Amino acid sequence: MAFLRNCWYVAAWDHEVGKDDLFRRTLLSEPLMFFRDTAGVPHALLDRCPHRFAPLSKGTHKGDCVKCPYHGLEFDATGACVHNPHGNGVIPKAAIVRAYPTVERYSVIWVWMGDVGKADPALIPDFSCMDPATNHVGKRYLHAHANYVLETDNILDLSHIEFLHPGTLGSPGVKDAVTRVEQQGNQVTIHRSTVNDHMSPFLYDAMGLPQGIAVDRWFDVRWNAPACMLLDAGATPTGEPRRHNPGAPMFPHLFSPETESSTHYWYATTMARSAGPHGEAVVESIVAGARQPFEQEDLPMLEAQQAAIGDRDFWSMHPVLLASDAGAIRARRLLDKLIADECGTGKRAGSVAAG
Repeated sequence: MAFLRNCWYVAAWDHEVGKDDLFRRTLLSEPLMFFRDTAGVPHALLDRCPHRFAPLSKGTHKGDCVKCPYHGLEFDATGACVHNPHGNGVIPKAAIVRAYPTVERYSVIWVWMGDVGKADPALIPDFSCMDPATNHVGKRYLHAHANYVLETDNILDLSHIEFLHPGTLGSPGVKDAVTRVEQQGNQVTIHRSTVNDHMSPFLYDAMGLPQGIAVDRWFDVRWNAPACMLLDAGATPTGEPRRHNPGAPMFPHLFSPETESSTHYWYATTMARSAGPHGEAVVESIVAGARQPFEQEDLPMLEAQQAAIGDRDFWSMHPVLLASDAGAIRARRLLDKLIADECGTGKRAGSVAAG
């Protein structure tokens, strides 16, 4: 499988890389090591010393540099070797470690896995709802033994919640939801809404609505390549207009491929601090309540899907497509095209099989 490289991937929550840490994480099948310099700025290097290929993450953090645990070579944030403790101390020209551009923004450390010259921070999608200066942010992480596009399918096609999450996120009207798909450049948004629906007790409480009343629900998911999504979900009593509430919770879902068959998954609930001091308790309650459907229902299903697919190409298996798949398929085809254009193949994967 080819990965899209000239884009920003989520690498970690901001708190995952501490002041004195050497933090290892595999992305796109490449081992990366993250650390912060003395100013607190995060950096990423290939987690492999060019001398005898020891993992630098097993070494020590020395100010703005990292010391290899095997023979003591030291490397700065650019990946250049700055100290050789052997012989006359001359530094070999080839003693360079690949460095990856990183940006800390929206509670997240982002990393650029492609052409360094194209690493424009302006290309990071807008997740300002996760800015801790203006929002309460409840954050969690999951590791999944499933391909990252299967994971994005799961969020883009929320018709499954009626069947997989009947006691928590689902409701009996989801299969009859009205769905609309929009595309603006490389961004896809799926709008899904139900009428005269009934929710689980958990959702009535989460949305501050009286238990058992009929509601009109909406689920709007914005997708940015390769796998970053923002879910705006809510409900009003049936017949009442949808209200814009800037203080309402938002639900980021962020995926990065570890390998072809495993994925890093960061999810959050956020609420504007302007909504009041109760916001922190609300977001923690919601993100804690999501643990059951995400960990005990979604995760086993996605890992079972991956086991069933194995190493076969998704499109080669000729998946049956339903009306509810429209948004997920649009995003898949767009991602295929972006990868094909980047690789210079000129033909997107699945263009024939998908019809």
